[in-house]
Amino acid sequence: MAKKVQTKSFQDIVSWFRDHGFDITDAPGGSGRVFLKKYQSSAAIEPAPDGGAKIFAYPGYLINGEISKLVDEGYQKVLKTSKAVYPATADHLKALHDFTEELKEGLGGVSLYNESLGTTSESYMYDRVRGRDLPEAERPKRPWQRAVAKKRA
Repeated sequence: MAKKVQTKSFQDIVSWFRDHGFDITDAPGGSGRVFLKKYQSSAAIEPAPDGGAKIFAYPGYLINGEISKLVDEGYQKVLKTSKAVYPATADHLKALHDFTEELKEGLGGVSLYNESLGTTSESYMYDRVRGRDLPEAERPKRPWQRAVAKKRA
């Protein structure tokens, strides 16, 4: 039988984070958004229409005061900010994983098996996948496509 999950109020959720050692900062603009920080990682939440909370800014490792985006490039995970790209170390990934698990617990979210095994990236940019979201005419030619075009000419 399925359990009915009770939604906590936004204030109860913020109190839970405060009680569990998160640094809480109000976002500028008075929109009710709140930045959460712990383990040198950060995310932002905002009130949801149902009275609970929803994630506004995806969790990321803090680099020079900016929330970075974790990207899996196939051969290595990197942390991207608006200014630079940094290789993600085991310490970065551990901190981000711990932060994300506690964030889910505080929001009352479900912790999925594959996410509990390790850190999941916000985006996956493997070299073979890069550019597939573009229309076919705008996609860059792959090396094997260039070789076929030369043989036909």
